[in-house]
Amino acid sequence: MNESREVEVVVIGAGQAGLSSAYHLRRTGFEPDRDFVVLDHSPAPGGAWQFRWPSLTYGKVHGMHALPGMELTDADPTRPSAEVIAEYFDRYERAFDLRVRRPVDVRAVREGDGGRLTVETSAGTWSTRALINATGTWDRPFWPRYPGQETFRGRQLHTARYAGPEEFAGKRVVVVGGGASGTQHLLELAPYAAATTWVTRRPPVFREGPFDQEAGRTAVALVEERVRQGLPPRSVVSVTGLPLNDAIRQGLADGTLDRQPMFDRIIPDGVEWNDGRRVDADVILWATGFRPALDHLTPLRLREPGGGIRVEGTRAVADPRVHLVGYGPSASTIGANRAGRAAVRDIRRLLAEEQPVAA
Repeated sequence: MNESREVEVVVIGAGQAGLSSAYHLRRTGFEPDRDFVVLDHSPAPGGAWQFRWPSLTYGKVHGMHALPGMELTDADPTRPSAEVIAEYFDRYERAFDLRVRRPVDVRAVREGDGGRLTVETSAGTWSTRALINATGTWDRPFWPRYPGQETFRGRQLHTARYAGPEEFAGKRVVVVGGGASGTQHLLELAPYAAATTWVTRRPPVFREGPFDQEAGRTAVALVEERVRQGLPPRSVVSVTGLPLNDAIRQGLADGTLDRQPMFDRIIPDGVEWNDGRRVDADVILWATGFRPALDHLTPLRLREPGGGIRVEGTRAVADPRVHLVGYGPSASTIGANRAGRAAVRDIRRLLAEEQPVAA
């Protein structure tokens, strides 16, 4: 159904950041459908979590923080996180009557008439006074390019298409990437694969001890500084390091997590280094992360020369009508909650300032 509607705020995305923003809009007096709309391109509630591999159980999830106003309680740690969190998000949307519209693909956000923004979608066009972008990163898996990549005769896949370890039984697998996904893949694959090899661009940093509030604030500040400078954000884990747990310690002890430096080229049957070393491989699994999904904002020309969007708090410096939540320092689940609240506070202030003064 095609629509052309005017609202005060459009929220793009219904993951953690989008739902948090919608909650705070609702809580401060905005009515769904009348004052704001939430557009989500996923087929069902759950944000990017619904696409995670089945072997990523809820007990393996690091740092899942409850949405504002409703705790996630009594979750079975042995169930797939995709099921647990999708069900939780679904309950949340219904409990607060957020009326998320899906599946709706947002194609472009452009300058509209009268100081408004025009949001062009697969379900019609919305005209809005403010925009909360909460599109995350899942739709933009990052694939590095290496010489010889196109010659590889085996299979290449990204974390976004990883479905579990069973399909790699008897295969020689090279896992690329030093983040949490890479280590999780390796630990899962080891009992099934004929051989695994772990390669990363930089030596991984493992974090001992608890990650307290002070350490968290320091890590977020480092990510935030890049965003302030208009540089592409790095993940929070890139500055926090990987938490040491029993599984990681065992993987380090038995050699599963024996990290090798990044190879120099890909050959038809594996990978090769300049010093003559090579590893034969049937599969290259790229656990190389994601980039922010922001192409629909291109018409607004928000990007800085450094390649990122300069943000103060959640507000795009180049356009105060646009807020990015779940971007840069607010990419963590707790950060997304706080960012949703901050974005709504700023938008309320912006809309109040734009109200015409009575004669």
